[in-house]
Amino acid sequence: MTNTEKLLAPILSFLQCQTPEAWIDEAKKPENLPIILRDHLACELKAGQTAMHLIRKYAVDKESGKILADWFKPYEGYLYRKEGDLQSLANQEAMSKSVFPKSNSDYGQDLIDKMVMLIKEELHHFYQVLEIMEGRDIAFENTTAGRYAKGMMTHVTTHEPETLIDKLICGAYIEARSCERFAKLAPHLDDDLHKFYISLLRSEARHYQDYLALAEQIAGKDISERIAHFGKVEAELILSDDEDFKFHSGVPV
Repeated sequence: MTNTEKLLAPILSFLQCQTPEAWIDEAKKPENLPIILRDHLACELKAGQTAMHLIRKYAVDKESGKILADWFKPYEGYLYRKEGDLQSLANQEAMSKSVFPKSNSDYGQDLIDKMVMLIKEELHHFYQVLEIMEGRDIAFENTTAGRYAKGMMTHVTTHEPETLIDKLICGAYIEARSCERFAKLAPHLDDDLHKFYISLLRSEARHYQDYLALAEQIAGKDISERIAHFGKVEAELILSDDEDFKFHSGVPV
């Protein structure tokens, strides 16, 4: 078993289905590479934003929340308003001030530690994808959100702490699916992109594990039924027909 296969084994066991061949066939078409890269860029920012919102809502005070929000402004400015460029993003520094948990949160520091690491990696991946796009003369164009994440979030419970637990489970599935798709797509890409997507597997696999560990820690009880429920929802989104081709879309129509 190769290192990649070892890395993917728990991912494939966690997910209730694998990516359909029809999606891979569409994704590997050279004319669809700009679509994949643009959506991948947006997904990296969204993943970081999701982690940032969890920290702000559940683990830090207002001042620390503002520090987190400011961290994202250059990236959001580029993606949503076409402000700045690759060089200006290269000069961005990671957070220079500590973010402290709320005093009444017994899981706050774990949430902060795991999510801040995730944010740093997602924003670094955002820069890497943008660098690849510029190197291939692929201009960024605004892309609408697909149905995938929204389809998962519609099943989130509306009362705490179950709301947080459900959001963390959703995060685990999204990161696991990203890891699986990077691995499935990589063999069909040129050498540079192949190496890049394989290089992302380890961090994506860890992100899925971190989300799941936080969900189990905060629940303090067996949540296997809830995990299985979201696994079913996720698989249905992946296996059903989808008219909007995206990185996390279903079967292309």
